[in-house]
Amino acid sequence: MSNKPLAGIRVVDLCVVWAGPFATMLMGDLGAEIIKPENPLVWQPMTRGAMARPPQALLALSNAWGGGLPGNVPGPRPWNYSPTFVSLYRNKKSFTVDLRRPEGMEALRRLVARSDIVYENNATGTMEKLGITYDWLRQAKEDIIFIRVPAYGSTGPYFDARALGVHLEGVMGHTLLRGYDDDEPSSNTAIYSGDYLAGAQGAFAAMAALWHRDRTGAGQLIEIGQAENAAAMFSQAIMDYSLNRHVQSTIGNRDVHGRAPCGVYPCLSPGTAETMEDRWISIHVQTDEEWQALVRVMGSPAWAQDGRFTANAGRAQHYREIDAGIAGWTRGQEDYAAAHACQAAGIAAMPVLEASRMFADPHLRARGFFRTQTQGDAGTHEYAGPLWQLSETPVEFYQPPVMFGEHNDYVYRDVLGFSDEEIERYRAGGHISMEYDASVR
Repeated sequence: MSNKPLAGIRVVDLCVVWAGPFATMLMGDLGAEIIKPENPLVWQPMTRGAMARPPQALLALSNAWGGGLPGNVPGPRPWNYSPTFVSLYRNKKSFTVDLRRPEGMEALRRLVARSDIVYENNATGTMEKLGITYDWLRQAKEDIIFIRVPAYGSTGPYFDARALGVHLEGVMGHTLLRGYDDDEPSSNTAIYSGDYLAGAQGAFAAMAALWHRDRTGAGQLIEIGQAENAAAMFSQAIMDYSLNRHVQSTIGNRDVHGRAPCGVYPCLSPGTAETMEDRWISIHVQTDEEWQALVRVMGSPAWAQDGRFTANAGRAQHYREIDAGIAGWTRGQEDYAAAHACQAAGIAAMPVLEASRMFADPHLRARGFFRTQTQGDAGTHEYAGPLWQLSETPVEFYQPPVMFGEHNDYVYRDVLGFSDEEIERYRAGGHISMEYDASVR
């Protein structure tokens, strides 16, 4: 661990759902020690899953990423193998404590005093109700770095609105931009990319704050409004309106810069969208020369010889006609075969993969993207790997997704310095456990 970029840095993870846990995961991948306090008496929705003890019947009605479980069986401790959790909680430590009680806050105070960063992305007001403020944290450690990532900031008309990534999108207007121009926004599938953008920005902010502290000795309070940060998803529309007063609308899969053709096209499929066996390919032509190359790849069909399509302006104007012609060709092609033919001709193209097909993708395999990990309750599975590789400090998984309360002994004894008597008192008080209380459903 000594050669990790963030070795020796300790982060208190008070995060929920996705945006916060993704940030602390990135820091954990870089070698920081991430310690997550978890309450055995309170369930955090969508953090360790949808429910602590989901009934079997509910699993059949749940989407895989939100409510799925291995084998679609709840098992004794489903909170240890929910997909929403295991994908974000490698390289972290968990200990249990009830922060609603004074003795729980005392344990947190001791932890903060021995840490560098406190990170949270709860709904605005949640931390304050517990008594966790920047001033309180500074009393425990003067140079603490406190990073807060609320949905819409801590002030303004939306400050107390609860939100996931999909809600951010709706409020900000991204939902109106990313649909098809012949359909209505309500037909859009929900996405949560704002969470990941907030996580990446938050991890960067944490490292910038560490750099600042190392040079000045001062910690700081950092707030990242997720909505403001996620505006990067449609910066071209913001700039177009700011500079030209032009309100952009939906363009489907077309290029925001107007280069054509650019789209997603159907390929030979073993099944339908209902069975998740439909196949598609994305193709993006960026120059007139690439267009001529694509025409040759398609076998120089008569429709593609139309003079209206020679220059990009004509192709952009008649994109529907061109898209229909390309789709006529791709429908008879295997997705990977068509993509490789396009790539060989210098055209950007790639199959659009349903998630389970990613495991067999040659490029991801060649890059070592997937890592096999074994966790006590979840078993052995492949997980998406680190987002980067560094030449001098390789990024690895040194710990599988953490089980609930897995590091109680380490945190209470080694980090907090609790005596045997104190530990037994906290255990008797319901703070220390490796299972959620029976009252938590």
